[in-house]
Amino acid sequence: MKDYIIKISLCASFLFLITNCAVKKNNAITDSKKDITVKDTVVYKTDKSAKKTFFKDSDKESAWVDSIYSKMTLREKVGQLFMVSAYSNKDSVHVNQIKNLIEEYKVGSVIFFQGGPVRQAKLTNLYQSKAKVPLFIGIDAEWGLAMRLDSTYRYPWNMTLGAIQDLNLIEKVGRNMANENKRIGIHFNFAPVLDINTNPKNPIIGNRSFGEDKVNVANKATALIKGVQSQGVFSTGKHFPGHGDTATDSHYALPLVNFSKERIDLVELYPYKRLFDEGLVSVMVGHLNIPSLEPIPNLPSSTSYNVVTNLLQKELGFDGLIFTDGLAMKGASNFKGPGDLEIAAFLAGNDILLCPENVPVAVVKLEEAYTNSTITEERLAHSVKKILHYKFKAGLNHYKPIEMANIYNDLNPSQNDALHYQLYENAVTVLKNEKEILPIKELNQKIAYIKLGDDTNSAFVSTLKKYTEITEVKDNNLDSLNQELKKFDKVIISFHKVNKPWEKQEFTLTEMLWLKEVAKHNKVILDVFAKPYSLLSITDFEDIEGLVVSYQNSDISQVVSAELLFGAVAAKGKLPVSINNFFKVNDGLTTEKLNRLAFNAPENVNMNPAILSKIDAVAQKAIDGKMAPGIQVLVARKGNVIFQKSYGSQTYDNGKKVTNSDLYDVASISKMISTLPNVMQLYDKNKVTLDTKLKDMMPFFAKTNKENIIFKDLLNHYAGLQAWIPFYTATLDKNKNPSEKYYRKIAENGFTTKVADSLYLRNDYHDTIMKIIADTPLLAKKEYRYSDFTFIILKEYLERKTHQKLEDLSKENFYSTLGMNYTLYNPLDKFEKSNIAPTEIDNYFRHQPIQGYVHDMAAAMEGGVAGHAGIFSNAMDVAKMMQLFLQKGNYGGIQYFSPQTFDAFNTCYYKDKGVLRGLGFDKRIGKGGPTCECVSEASFGHTGFTGNMAWVDPKTEIVYVFLSNRTYPGVTNDENKLAKGKIREEIQQIIQEAIIK
Repeated sequence: MKDYIIKISLCASFLFLITNCAVKKNNAITDSKKDITVKDTVVYKTDKSAKKTFFKDSDKESAWVDSIYSKMTLREKVGQLFMVSAYSNKDSVHVNQIKNLIEEYKVGSVIFFQGGPVRQAKLTNLYQSKAKVPLFIGIDAEWGLAMRLDSTYRYPWNMTLGAIQDLNLIEKVGRNMANENKRIGIHFNFAPVLDINTNPKNPIIGNRSFGEDKVNVANKATALIKGVQSQGVFSTGKHFPGHGDTATDSHYALPLVNFSKERIDLVELYPYKRLFDEGLVSVMVGHLNIPSLEPIPNLPSSTSYNVVTNLLQKELGFDGLIFTDGLAMKGASNFKGPGDLEIAAFLAGNDILLCPENVPVAVVKLEEAYTNSTITEERLAHSVKKILHYKFKAGLNHYKPIEMANIYNDLNPSQNDALHYQLYENAVTVLKNEKEILPIKELNQKIAYIKLGDDTNSAFVSTLKKYTEITEVKDNNLDSLNQELKKFDKVIISFHKVNKPWEKQEFTLTEMLWLKEVAKHNKVILDVFAKPYSLLSITDFEDIEGLVVSYQNSDISQVVSAELLFGAVAAKGKLPVSINNFFKVNDGLTTEKLNRLAFNAPENVNMNPAILSKIDAVAQKAIDGKMAPGIQVLVARKGNVIFQKSYGSQTYDNGKKVTNSDLYDVASISKMISTLPNVMQLYDKNKVTLDTKLKDMMPFFAKTNKENIIFKDLLNHYAGLQAWIPFYTATLDKNKNPSEKYYRKIAENGFTTKVADSLYLRNDYHDTIMKIIADTPLLAKKEYRYSDFTFIILKEYLERKTHQKLEDLSKENFYSTLGMNYTLYNPLDKFEKSNIAPTEIDNYFRHQPIQGYVHDMAAAMEGGVAGHAGIFSNAMDVAKMMQLFLQKGNYGGIQYFSPQTFDAFNTCYYKDKGVLRGLGFDKRIGKGGPTCECVSEASFGHTGFTGNMAWVDPKTEIVYVFLSNRTYPGVTNDENKLAKGKIREEIQQIIQEAIIK
């Protein structure tokens, strides 16, 4: 044995991070609060049969324990009582110190603190190899391994979980955390915190508590430990008998809990009694001064026989493992020095001594106490054998080293995000909803956004902007800010604080003043991405019409909260703590769900993300094969966007990378998302029937060969119309340039129809186009022939019938209320050219790069607004219209047309004639396209010449959008590699394969 003492400060470097206690000054707490609960809270109980089986001591187990114990030396027995702190982010000196404690002092357990999962796993294998009896490995992982380890998953805090009403979700959290613990050899997770946080000023518990309602705390804890222990990992309830109503941090001092025994029994002990009945394996005893339980002044509860033995074991009947809180904490170490403190804690009834300040001294002193009979054999055997029993239950009788391969991936499965979305969808809480300001229904209003706080808000803002136009307002002057806000109908204010549970999360005086003044003059929605206690500093909520608590500032919480504001998800959460006299525990309003697209993880709609990820390779194959320079892909299922990515660049010369907000010329998809829904509305209002003749719709066609074409045949492309005519060729001179007879380089009287940059067509040429269509012969035989004429005619019909321009109709009737703010004709009127993908370098008509102008020549000659082409959009906006179709005319709480109207248009009327189309919708037609054969016959959609596809399958509730500019840089000798390569179909096949049956 070395002749020097290795002294390790096991709980010093990160005292404020240790999850074990609470509070700063020795402040007395009066017995002002009695029973902290809510009568309506339902008690959650589990099936105890599994618990009883799990914890039953078998003959084999007892034999193993007796065999091990009988061969142990005194040093080995005493060593089992210690759990020492280890770090995986420290140097070899620290590693050697831990090895020495294991080899020389025979410590039986290790608790890991800061580091990384792979490094910790390696050290665990190393330390286990040095132990004669396999070690217990513990960790504080209250919100997952990320509480201690980098590169691991962070679950919400207990306070956030406390807002959730679905206990099955809490159980899932427990299972997930346990599996992650188990993957790196951890047996004990020192969680959950059972403290009832009735003191908002508690400096160390706070967000780590499930809240202030004792039944809610017990319910959540029961569900969590059920999940944890179902996977063979042990939970530890802490900090016995209750650290929630304190104002001192026991890392630095001994908190005084000055309540009567009756109050403690009624409130603080309630979760413990419930959880003991449910099979909680272990308890951590806090360092607390509780005069009603321990008469000796200033005796920490962790060293009190009255607390640990008389109350915990005898009165409450707990027979599991008992841990002290960290013994290097000042709440304990100020009481006695190393060795004497550990003896006192052991004699009080604790089994495992956590984080001693000086292990060698403590081990030697416990040996001396045994030798002089201060510690009896019976007492020592009781704890050591209990420890060995639980080591057997943990499988340490057949210890196997940790498998090192794939640790990172195993600890970060995509399913974690899926659960995380569910948790926040159930946690976010609405506390005020005056005049039903939530959810925001009308999207054609002006909404301003103001950020408060000092942490990131990017996910929140970007998600808000996926629903409607949001103007971010920043001003250093309150008066000018209020003046600016007069332009807006509503103001969303969000408050963001760093996602750390111990950080102060308070509004500054300036923020409170600005919030008050802005709310006084505007319709304000306040969304708080911080602990609910941050609201304590607000003295008046009267002028705040909408108040949302989102609890934490993470990307997923921001996404979900933005969804809630716009009704994509409904509010379900309940406040886990009270906020002064304004809001009481378990307050929480429900809000309406408006059937808008939400954003979610694939697993939550039974889709496999690993399979969906194969889309990346297919998109890259298309780009590498020069099938398209850039691509947008979006997949939604059951009303949730689960995949949205952009690939490549706008051009092949590695120019601007494509983003999700970039606009594409969607070509013939314009028919489906602009002209068609307007026509459907007229049909819905009985302005036209399926059998109305064209001459009755438009007298212009009377006495032509098209006068008796019926509306249904027109939309079905079964009217005998020609496919198309290159109208532009008649306007070119002999050199194939735009003729001066028809065009001008600058706009002038009679020449204002803009076709491209510095190219204006004579205004009356529209009449020429309509005359050509009217005079064109019909097909010799009535058969299916896809024709652009149909929608050129329908645009004319719509504008004459409604006395409005098509672009105005589409915007007013659909785009503005759907939040399709990136969907429009002539996008250069609103967007920069750099945000629009080019479609061609035109060398046959306009003789210039086509970017921001419609690619289709006929549509260009219509000034960019045509019934068959001209719309620019992005995948997200197109998906909104497709979701409206999937929901049979309903979106965002608005019924745009009846389900019966949609069904009428999505019917194949001439299937017996070989016409596999709806009215304006393409349908699946087998191997010839436009889809893979994997989609159902009920599916529908449309493709676009420039390389696009938008498709819906009602059977699977999937929306699929593919946008590209495959025509770039030219179509003169167009091979349509994209179509020949069946890229869109291949991606659609992947989507179908990703469905989890």
